[in-house]
Amino acid sequence: MPATRRLAAILAADVAGYSRLMGEDEAGTARALRDHRIAADPLFAQHGGWIFKTTGDEALIKFGSAVGAVEYALTLQELNAERRLSAKHRAARAVDVRIAPRGG
Repeated sequence: MPATRRLAAILAADVAGYSRLMGEDEAGTARALRDHRIAADPLFAQHGGWIFKTTGDEALIKFGSAVGAVEYALTLQELNAERRLSAKHRAARAVDVRIAPRGG
């Protein structure tokens, strides 16, 4: 029986400096990551993606197309910029999310 092959795009996301941030302020960093996930998680489904693995600050998100992964990456970067600039989050700890889309 021949194997079925599928193309997919995987996006890896993690928090820059997560270990350092956790060492400086564990509760604040965990809260910032949780707040970020609340804002960001609904967006990947809008672009045809789903999380298939999380570990600490890392998430691996699978998309059915590279276009969906790149569109999500752009949307996530826009969200990150808005959150960093907003007055509400300026006083709070912000997390910088690094993203790396891969196709195959």
